This record gives sequence, structure tokens and C-alpha cells, in this order.
Amino acid sequence: MINNLIAKTLKYFPKSLIWIFSKKYIAGEHIEDAIDACRELNKNGFMVTVDLLGENIAHPEEAQSYTQQYIELIRRFHQEAIYGNFSVKPSMFGLHVNLETCFKNLCCLVQTADLNDTYIRIDMEDSSCTSDEIMLFRRLKTAYPNRVGLVLQAYLKRTSDDIRRLMDLHHGNSPLNIRLCKGIYIEDQKIAYKDFQEIRDHYMEDLDFLLRNEVYVGIATHDKYLVDKAIALIEKYNVPGDKYEFQMLYGVTPGLGQMILKKGHRLRIYVPYGVDWLNYSIRRLNENPDIVSHVIKAIFISH
Repeated sequence: MINNLIAKTLKYFPKSLIWIFSKKYIAGEHIEDAIDACRELNKNGFMVTVDLLGENIAHPEEAQSYTQQYIELIRRFHQEAIYGNFSVKPSMFGLHVNLETCFKNLCCLVQTADLNDTYIRIDMEDSSCTSDEIMLFRRLKTAYPNRVGLVLQAYLKRTSDDIRRLMDLHHGNSPLNIRLCKGIYIEDQKIAYKDFQEIRDHYMEDLDFLLRNEVYVGIATHDKYLVDKAIALIEKYNVPGDKYEFQMLYGVTPGLGQMILKKGHRLRIYVPYGVDWLNYSIRRLNENPDIVSHVIKAIFISH
């Protein structure tokens, strides 16, 4: 209870204190930090996806600025031969300002990804964004069949239907590419499963459908229960090693990640960076309030 309370009030703490916790889970504030972190991960056998932090912009000029920053990021990673791709949140590119502007900005990123032989993943945000983000994905995938993927959240009650509706985009030469995660945003119980095991069960139902239908899946989880169940499904359907991957957040459950690699599965690390790291950090804390005790310990050790 006390951890939950502290997690919810941490946004009022000085940023310097929250950074003590955050630096384990964020590559840094600058593009060079992201490049260094990703190069090191590549050296150790991990693929990466990079997320420039920021969301919910209010002005078109901000969206344009983020678009240019991502274009630079994509080009730099190509020049540095980093083995990875890029995750983007549409609210950073104008989703809540003008939908068509958002689409045009995302098109610029996917075009740049195409020119640099890489890939863009449309991150899923809270439920107010879900329908628009699926629509944006549809439009982008139609234009660039092999350069864009989507995130879906298993705790939303609509997700199983969303997956089935997207199957019209699934073709042999341009398969769907879905990152399946549990979901992190706080949603109403009318639209989201709340029980821990119930979310797990729906995650596995969705994963079973995707693997059975030969959809490329990024199995995004830090839950060993789900990792073990996923491996069992992969073996059951004899899924080739290049038709799926596991995914984890930077700095989270590294021991489990090493176990996945040792078993011969591919693993992609989601690497966030940027000056707008505070909201991301607070979400991580709200998702797992037990971390708070480690934050408090770190604060006292550092002073």
C-alpha cells in the first residue's frame, strides 16, 4: 500500500531523485547515449528497438521537431550499422492535434526507414488512441507492406477481435508483424481485463492465434510464466526461429533475457532515450510499485 502511494506521488519529487531510479531503464537523454547502449546490446547478442521519449504534443511544430529527430536517429543508426528498428508513439506526431498531419509525419518516418533498410513499429497508447492507431497502421502497411508493424495489448477486451480484423493485411510476401504485450495504461474494467491471471490467459489465447496463423510476433513480456508458455507454443507449432522474437524493456529482468538467449531464441530490447524521460519513468513505477523500495534505497545510498 505504501509503495503504491509513493509511486503515485513521485511525479512531485525532484527530477534528480527520480533519475536515480530511471537511469537503469533509460539509455540517456541524447542520441549518442542511445547509439552507445544499442551498440553494446548488439555486441552481446541482442537486437534492439529504439524509442525517442515524448508523447501527447499540443502543437504541430512539436510534431515536426520530433519527426526530424527520428529521421536523424534512423539515418545515424544506419550509418553506425546498429542492428535494430524504431518504435514510435503517434501522439508524439500529432494524433490528438490533426490525424492527417500525424499520418504524413509517420509516412516520412516509414519512407526514411525504407530508404535505410529498417522498420517502424507503431506503439499502442491508451484506449482513446487504439482505433486511430490501428487505422494509421492499416494505411501505412498498405503503402509500405514490409516496413511497419503494430503493438497490441492483451488486457484490452477488444484485442482478440482487432487481431482477427487485421488478418486481411496478412499475406505471404508481407506478413503482419505484431508486438503482443499485456498493456500498461490504467483502463476501465468495462474495456480491460483486470485480474492478473485473466490477462495472462488472454495473452496466451492471442499468442496462440497469431503463431498458429503464421503471423510474425514480438512476444513482449517479462513474465517467466508467459515466456515458458510461449516457448511451449513455439515448439508445438514448430515455428521457425526467424518467424518470431521475444522482446523486453531496457534494464528489466536481464536474467530472464539471458535465459531466453541461451535457449536459442532471438531477443529484442526496447531502448528508450530522450529528455522527456519523466513520464516514462513514472509509468514504470506505477506498473510495478514494488520497485519503489529500491528507489528509496538508491536515494539514501547516493547521499
